[in-house]
Amino acid sequence: MKQARTVDELVEQLIDVGRMAVERGLVLASGGNLSARLPGSGEFVMTASGTWLDRLEPGDFTRMDLDGEVVGGHPSPSSEWKLHQRTYRVREDVNAVVHIHPQHAVLVDALGHPVRLFTLDHAVYVRSVGRTDYYPNGSDELADRAAAEAKVHDCVILGHHGCSAVGPDVGMAFRRAMNLEEAAIATYRALAVGDTGTAFPAEAYHMLHHA
Repeated sequence: MKQARTVDELVEQLIDVGRMAVERGLVLASGGNLSARLPGSGEFVMTASGTWLDRLEPGDFTRMDLDGEVVGGHPSPSSEWKLHQRTYRVREDVNAVVHIHPQHAVLVDALGHPVRLFTLDHAVYVRSVGRTDYYPNGSDELADRAAAEAKVHDCVILGHHGCSAVGPDVGMAFRRAMNLEEAAIATYRALAVGDTGTAFPAEAYHMLHHA
């Protein structure tokens, strides 16, 4: 996806990502929520409460400012709006937040194992994985802990819940979410055969690049 130039283009991209997330089994029904903003903007658009990510329409988005006030669009934002708002407040470089419920990432974390990165794509796009303990959805605790982790990591696993992936645009945030889940699947398979240590070589991180 190219960098969106208008809010309408952001909404179109989020609609596409919602459909793809459900098609890939990364979230079910009305689980998860998506948001994005134009670079430098003090406002963001996010999915409204109760929306199914594979059935999104332009009217299913709320416009909010960084103080958490609704400024347009659908009057009822997702209950997870604080997760998005507080991430934007601590990461000026972030213009999209993808919150979905990837099964393997949540499972591996719940079992007490770190999600390991194995491939070049994992290392480039995920780079490192943060995590939080379980906090109730929509809570200040969840939003604050996830934002604190997002200061350091572009992918954060929310314990027994889902993940938050961020990026400079919608496409990159979703790419990171997909690579996180792929890395979690690989970690699960490695654990199934008794491997607890294999990962992308640490000494190769300093020379990472990707066309």
